[in-house]
Amino acid sequence: MLTRFFKRIISNITAKENILSFFLGLALVFCYAPFSYYWLVAILLPAWLYTVQGKSAKAAAKQGFIFAFGWFSAGISWVHVSIDQFGGLPLPVSILLMVLLCLYLSLFLALACYLAARFSTKHELNLWLLLPFWLLSEFLRGVFLTGFPWLTLGYSQIDSPLAVFAPVIGEKGISALVIIICITIVAVIKQQSRNLNLAIIASITALSLLLQNILWVSPTGQTVNTVMVQGNIKQELKWAPELTWPTMLQYLDLTRQHYPADIIIWPESAITAVEPSNQAQDFLEIAQSSALLNNSAIISGIIDYNFNTKNYYNNLIVLGKKLAEDEQGSYLYNNENRYAKHHLLPIGEFVPFADWLRPLAPFFNLPMSSFSRGDYVQNNLIANGFHLLPLICFEVAFAEQLSANFTDQTDLLLTVSNDAWFGDSPGPHQHLDIVRMRALEFGRPFLRATNNGITAVIDHQGNILKQIPQFEQAVLKAQVPLVKGLTPYARYTRIIDFAIPVLLLLIIVFRQWRDKLSNNVD
Repeated sequence: MLTRFFKRIISNITAKENILSFFLGLALVFCYAPFSYYWLVAILLPAWLYTVQGKSAKAAAKQGFIFAFGWFSAGISWVHVSIDQFGGLPLPVSILLMVLLCLYLSLFLALACYLAARFSTKHELNLWLLLPFWLLSEFLRGVFLTGFPWLTLGYSQIDSPLAVFAPVIGEKGISALVIIICITIVAVIKQQSRNLNLAIIASITALSLLLQNILWVSPTGQTVNTVMVQGNIKQELKWAPELTWPTMLQYLDLTRQHYPADIIIWPESAITAVEPSNQAQDFLEIAQSSALLNNSAIISGIIDYNFNTKNYYNNLIVLGKKLAEDEQGSYLYNNENRYAKHHLLPIGEFVPFADWLRPLAPFFNLPMSSFSRGDYVQNNLIANGFHLLPLICFEVAFAEQLSANFTDQTDLLLTVSNDAWFGDSPGPHQHLDIVRMRALEFGRPFLRATNNGITAVIDHQGNILKQIPQFEQAVLKAQVPLVKGLTPYARYTRIIDFAIPVLLLLIIVFRQWRDKLSNNVD
């Protein structure tokens, strides 16, 4: 029996179609940052779809799983950097954990392929039926076990002509367009309804050209003088007790060299003393006085420990001026002008099944891995009279959370992060492209302040205005133009995200039903 099992495994590994699916998925990584060959998706994805069309539910699920495993193995390889360098695990164990994560993520596309074949009239994979199920699987991947909506197809198109659709239908809508285009390419190659499919591609092209000339938001004529400090503190030194004061003063010294500014941004947990401590309060008093003296406001990441609830929070606070006319500092411990991270990163900020996992390995006992969630809906931060919608690190991948906190008064979007965990890998570059997509979807400038890069200012069209290279201690100064108005996606985020897959499913089910009736009549 064991011999038969291993023979089956070897047979699957060496099967030509399995190898092809794996390497086509693997090559998708080149569509994303830092490579950004967005046009490759129109070659790789149709090539794979061509091979799986018409397969049985079981075979389609298998090919979907293998393709996705290749896709994620290359696309999120940066996760291994964190596990390997900071997890305290032997290399084989860290590789095993990475493989398990990729296997888990691959299940979602496998499920989509299975359902697309199972519910087709011929019980064979129907590419058009795969479209809504693929989008459904991406939704499930973004919410199940807190969600991991990374590396979806839409993000690969931030620099493509399809990006103009983002203010209307969002990244999820762009993902749908990518799949539609790839399906039509397959249909044209196979001489299936060629004229209709060419018309679909032509229509998408025409709409793309039309949307290039539409301005969803307009300039207010006002600018914000911003400063973002990239401290470039090594992760292994960041929380060393003897370096607490030197680290915090480093941020303050770099800031003092670049006054005046309306808003100064320090990255996630830039202040390395726990907020209610005497050490933190002494420093915060100094920093607030500095900001007030220079008519500025400082927004900084800090860890808060609530003595009443015994909970840790990953917070953003505002020092100095809340309103432009303020003459006194607005900061007080536990005041309302703060933000507590809601969407925590699994393992890094909380450990699922902690009682079981923590005894197993140091990886499950990383520093700061026992945080509590902030509320899903929180007020925008107000700094020097400007309203900023804050997100911390991983949260920027969740458009629905941004939407829930977006208001007519939101002037700027803000994200702070510490990507030192991922070293010199594609992770921070992919992270930056997600930020760019959010800016384009919601029609607001985005400020991104990080510990070691990539710190950047992004305009409301998703263009990088200024950025600091990785692994440099530097300060970014920029005059950021403000805009007013709302994009369609900003107005109706949840409706659009829900309506696109449902509408596509209804259309395709109707088509299936019509074809079935036609076949019965014949």
